[in-house]
Amino acid sequence: MTITQLTYVLAVAEHRNFTLAAEKCFVTQPTLSMQIQKIEDELGILIFDRSKKPIQLTEIGNKIVTQAKNIVNESIRIKDIVDQQKGFIGGEFRLGIIPTIMPTLLPMFLNSFIKKYPKVNLIIEELNTEEILTKLHNNHLDAAIAATPLEDEKIKELVLYYEPFVVYVPEQHEFSSQKTIDPNQLDPNEILLLRDGHCFRDGILNLCQRRDNIHPPAFEIASGSFETLIKLADEGLGITLLPYLHTLDLNDKNREKLRQFRDPKPAREVSLIFPKSELKLHIIEALRSVINGVVKGAIAFHDVEIISPLSKK
Repeated sequence: MTITQLTYVLAVAEHRNFTLAAEKCFVTQPTLSMQIQKIEDELGILIFDRSKKPIQLTEIGNKIVTQAKNIVNESIRIKDIVDQQKGFIGGEFRLGIIPTIMPTLLPMFLNSFIKKYPKVNLIIEELNTEEILTKLHNNHLDAAIAATPLEDEKIKELVLYYEPFVVYVPEQHEFSSQKTIDPNQLDPNEILLLRDGHCFRDGILNLCQRRDNIHPPAFEIASGSFETLIKLADEGLGITLLPYLHTLDLNDKNREKLRQFRDPKPAREVSLIFPKSELKLHIIEALRSVINGVVKGAIAFHDVEIISPLSKK
């Protein structure tokens, strides 16, 4: 069997469809089917149960796919070893970033990174945490930047920085007379949240769920952007919480409405995450070095309490 044949097996296992797998592998469907058939004939077993729709892995097929992932990853590692020996940092690198980090962090480091490592073809996708983990598990991303810890045994996490939550308080709100806010003062029923699927939303809910003041809300407004939440707060519909870096781009009038939490400040942990196979680790380390270099001047908070980004269901 060949690495190419194993790659075809992994594509069918992921997409559960020979035609779609062939498209993703840039080969014709008959070619892909023939190569998989050769492996099955060589081993004397069936990897896929073709009688089911969508196609299913057989019991032995599940074990073969697990091993095939290891073999394909290790074959890629050989090129990594050669590149690191040569000191070469280049090639395609696929990076995922969650939506609440992308607009603030990316402009801070992207220009510096591409100037320092011009041979790296950086392909960036904005994805939620669930999508990122799926793509990392299926080798469709090399790394990602997300809120952690994620408690995923297949993923490694390199902490980049800790980003405090900041409260945005409209002028007419009772908090506007305070310099700092205690998390125990928060009424979860008046906090304007991002819509489901955002881990920043889950972090806020986790912060509030430790309190005893949760009641059935009179209404709920969920938006996909912090800008919308700020405008809704200004209309007197509640308060909202923002990540610290996002507050740096607010105008002077809106910055006056910000209130910090008392120490230890509730914060999210932002990390560079990647599969434990550590493929392209030299590029990952280069990326971490550049990000640390540009972020350390913007965030210098140490007395923080990390709030989990995981949804409590």
